Amino acid sequence: MDWNFPDDLKYTERHEWAKMTDQDGEKAVLIGITDYAQDQLSEIVFVELPELGREVKPGDNLAVIESVKAVSDVFSPLNGSVLEVNETLFDTPELLNEDPYGEGWIVRIAITDETEYAALMSASDYHAFVRQAEEEV
Repeated sequence: MDWNFPDDLKYTERHEWAKMTDQDGEKAVLIGITDYAQDQLSEIVFVELPELGREVKPGDNLAVIESVKAVSDVFSPLNGSVLEVNETLFDTPELLNEDPYGEGWIVRIAITDETEYAALMSASDYHAFVRQAEEEV
């Protein structure tokens, strides 16, 4: 299978992606699920998003995605607080399938430590991780 893993993003072993943004001088990170994750979930029908201002740390549940196949959690890869949620997903959760790296982003969090972001996997590392996981199935 050929999944898309853009080079300008960072990735987690739980199949989230992260992208550093700078809005009005404030460092923040957009978070979503990878092309591989949306493919595994299949048709996404519902998304539960976190409250604004919620403090999160790595491994905390950020969102819940329901598909026709399964219910899956989205985890925070970083320490921070929720600045924005993608409210479009309430009415069109299928954006996670159609455009996981664009209109299908899930949350934007303010981060406290940029070194955590730097420590996430590169696209090539994530691609190797997914390839290995697929071979083990």
